[in-house]
Amino acid sequence: MDAYKTWVRRNKDYVHSLESLANGMTWLLPERFSESEIGPEAVTAFLGIITAINEHIIDTTPSRTQRGSVEPSSFPYSLSISALKDLETLVEVVAQQYYGDDKKWNFVAFMEAVKVVVRIALFRNSGYKMLIHGGDTPNIESSVNATDSLYTNGRRMKSNESNGYPYMGSFNGPNPWRMEGGAMSALRSFGAYARMGSGPACYYRIQQQHAVVEPPAPVVKKHTISSILSENGLPGALFLTGEVLFITRPLIYVLFIRKYGIRSWIPWFISLAVDLIGVGALSQVAMTWKTRKGQNAVLSSSEKDEMKRRKLLWALYLMRDPFFSKYTRQRLEKAEKALEPLPLIGLLTEKIVELIIGAQTRYTYMSGS
Repeated sequence: MDAYKTWVRRNKDYVHSLESLANGMTWLLPERFSESEIGPEAVTAFLGIITAINEHIIDTTPSRTQRGSVEPSSFPYSLSISALKDLETLVEVVAQQYYGDDKKWNFVAFMEAVKVVVRIALFRNSGYKMLIHGGDTPNIESSVNATDSLYTNGRRMKSNESNGYPYMGSFNGPNPWRMEGGAMSALRSFGAYARMGSGPACYYRIQQQHAVVEPPAPVVKKHTISSILSENGLPGALFLTGEVLFITRPLIYVLFIRKYGIRSWIPWFISLAVDLIGVGALSQVAMTWKTRKGQNAVLSSSEKDEMKRRKLLWALYLMRDPFFSKYTRQRLEKAEKALEPLPLIGLLTEKIVELIIGAQTRYTYMSGS
């Protein structure tokens, strides 16, 4: 296993290329969206889990974890969430084939409940930091580069101004985290030790130089619910509310589908309302930070990208029933007929529409969870 980890870390670009090719080829497997698609989905789930394991190996590279880029944890939360997401589609397909369209929602709800438990545990274990890609990707911009963190908005800030919390900290200190700074720090550290000689004197000299160039990494405080609420008041409560709604929204959606059916508008509207309220709460927190005392930095760059990603996920409501059956599918079929006379484009459009309609029949492909 150690040899495999070493190989993956040394050839991560090659591994990523192979994974992308393999995952892309699964869409061309025969009977991908037929009644007997357990085999193709099993292959897809297996490849997805292998991909998640490789990503976990790369994320936990010692040269990265030693500098605090990825917080070590006794439980691999990100890997577990990725594996659950890959298994969920297989569970849905097996449940549908053996138990029917109605009873399959019991199994889907169980999988969503497990994901909620794991994500809540990750949310708590990380000190209530925003989940990136639903917890698939560690929120690694909590690593501090001491040089960068002392300068914000054109002024030098004291090292104790920040409370170590990138988005829910004291309103007197902006975000000190910078991924680029942490990466450069890790590279400088790696280069120094790679050039070390074998003698004790050389080792001591390098350590002394490293201590001058590299300030010690500050200890990041893990916050609790009570500390967030006491330090930040309403913005803290809004942040917690937004994240909890984001985590629990898929389970709420499935439970209402289980009760009212996939063709009912009630689950669709309730799920959309939960999404709007959750993102709205986080956006209000961002606005509060931006307007109070002239703060310009609210969220780290990865957290800002995550906010954009969550808003883009709203487009999936166009692909969920009953909206898809009543509106989207008709538009796709009209576009297919309009482009059908064109030799190559018509054939390509037909295949794309076929894949979209097939994928839409699976909850897990359109769940955004």
